[in-house]
Amino acid sequence: MMAKSLEQISDMMQQIDFCMLVSRAQDGSIAGRPMSNNQQVAYEGSSYYFTNDETRMVDDIGRDASIGLTYRTPTGPDGAPGTFIHVEAEAKLIRDKDVFREHWVPDLERWFSKGVDTPGLVLIEARAKRIHYWAGEDEGEVKMTEQVG
Repeated sequence: MMAKSLEQISDMMQQIDFCMLVSRAQDGSIAGRPMSNNQQVAYEGSSYYFTNDETRMVDDIGRDASIGLTYRTPTGPDGAPGTFIHVEAEAKLIRDKDVFREHWVPDLERWFSKGVDTPGLVLIEARAKRIHYWAGEDEGEVKMTEQVG
């Protein structure tokens, strides 16, 4: 089977509403939490997630920027398990309102009622280093280049 391209991975990810973002906690354990994937965004190797500055996740990323993102497409009508995608990424914490505006979508107001002016708002940029996928019998890896993001 031919390896999937980043564009094909992006097409799969647009079907997914939420992913799990995993970071390394202070005690060395693994901590995960669901994050909105803003599913209509074309994926080019970087993804963006809004959160609050006072979360454990922001503390975790401040200590260790290596994170994982796990996605799963819905089960198919034939009962097939769907596609699984795991992104190994480097996280960056952004506190710039101009950058917030570039990535803001109205649905986020559910969690951040004051929009980009929400006190303590932080944007996590996750730059992919490697992407693994499993789609039935097809599995593979996309290695990202330094130019991504």
